[in-house]
Amino acid sequence: MQSNTQALAPGLNLFPTLKPPHKTLTFHRISALLITFVAYASFHASRKPPSIVKSVLSPEIQSNSTPLDTGWAPFNGPHGTHRLGELDLAFLSSYSIGMYFSGHAGDRLDLRLFLVIGMLGSGILTIIFGLGDWLNVHKLGFFVGVQIVCGLFQSIGWPCVVAVVGNWFGKEKRGLIMGLWNSHTSVGNIVGSVVSSAVLEFGWGWSFVLPGILIIIIGIFVFMFLVVNPEDLGFELLGKEIEMNVEVESNKSMENSEKVESEDAGLLPSEVTDSSGAIGFLEAWRLPGVAPFAFCLFFSKLVAYTFLYWLPFYIRHTAVAGVHLSHKTAGILSTIFDVGGVLGGILAGYISDKIEARAVTSIIFLLLSIPALVLYRVYGSISMYTNIGLMFLSGLLVNGPYSLITTAVAADLGTQSLIKGNSRALATVTAIIDGTGSVGAAIGPLLAGYISTRGWNSVFFMLILAIFLAGLFLIRIVKTEIKSKLNEGK
Repeated sequence: MQSNTQALAPGLNLFPTLKPPHKTLTFHRISALLITFVAYASFHASRKPPSIVKSVLSPEIQSNSTPLDTGWAPFNGPHGTHRLGELDLAFLSSYSIGMYFSGHAGDRLDLRLFLVIGMLGSGILTIIFGLGDWLNVHKLGFFVGVQIVCGLFQSIGWPCVVAVVGNWFGKEKRGLIMGLWNSHTSVGNIVGSVVSSAVLEFGWGWSFVLPGILIIIIGIFVFMFLVVNPEDLGFELLGKEIEMNVEVESNKSMENSEKVESEDAGLLPSEVTDSSGAIGFLEAWRLPGVAPFAFCLFFSKLVAYTFLYWLPFYIRHTAVAGVHLSHKTAGILSTIFDVGGVLGGILAGYISDKIEARAVTSIIFLLLSIPALVLYRVYGSISMYTNIGLMFLSGLLVNGPYSLITTAVAADLGTQSLIKGNSRALATVTAIIDGTGSVGAAIGPLLAGYISTRGWNSVFFMLILAIFLAGLFLIRIVKTEIKSKLNEGK
């Protein structure tokens, strides 16, 4: 994203055989993909502890005989779930606000150093939250303050890893590889859940400290080995060649009668648009497809993040086959939802590539997820097998559209003629979609904290309503895609 060459990662100076000509462009592209995958997975792993320890901090559960939990003030009172929801709101609000500023800062700073700062800051703040257990802290302000600052550091991660991948892969943003790369969120959630649950019996503080240490260690690895730009290794000519090939292939698809004029016209606006600055905020909202997908992501992310922050708590407080599961078992069991999410993201991307209809694919997944959630709520408690199967299915269907919109759909919106060649306009559009989705992510867990006091049926009703509204915003685009397919068939 920066025009100037940045300092080379020190690990490559320590191991010269990692530099060209010993290693090829393909090697370094794969390395960038893997390093950013692990980096962002560690961000999500360090976000998972609050959902795992909710059942420990929360009001006690009454079994047939004695209370199973005593809770942790100030979260163990009658309004304990409200406080937990406010804790989620504090983190996710600062995270969504920070996303806008981090994107702009990433355009101007060394991406490797900026990403490392986000990782180290997130790790330190996660550890500090865990110290509340050992220091016997019971002030709500302490926990809220830590979450607010941690959210700001966490917001650095996504813009940085996306920018690095964009530097190495240019316009190659679709396909199975990117679908697999985008599974870092679910993989991070799984790792965070397993690590936090495994040490929960030794005290809830450890559930924060270990993921905090993990992201710090990975942050040091990123500092040592991440190469931000191909140009830093002397691959600038290959990079330009790749971009040029894309432009040529794009131009070949134009009508032959206007070929020369179209190519000339296509080059000039590209340079003028890049230099003229970003389009206006309201103008970006009016671009085709931006508003519908932004609001769809708002409700999709609301549902996905409610599960992210409340599923272990729900499992702990809902008897499976008449038995309340332990904190550790509930935390580990919740990873099934994320396993389904990995497959759902890849499957949604694959199907949408095959039928070339992103909105149709998204709305199919959304509509199918409604009966899946009803079945999980009604029959998930019958046995462990039904719980696992229905949770997996729910994760697959809920995370499919969320993953699709944040990757392939964003790439599609960048190819429309109105903003083609204007990277700053594309950044504005992406910020609108992701920012709107992040607002939904902040509201969902907060509402769950308040509504859960009325019963979990009310929470599931809220989730189903959100899914219905998400699908509602895509109806016009779905009609357009279907008409387009019908016309192609004639």
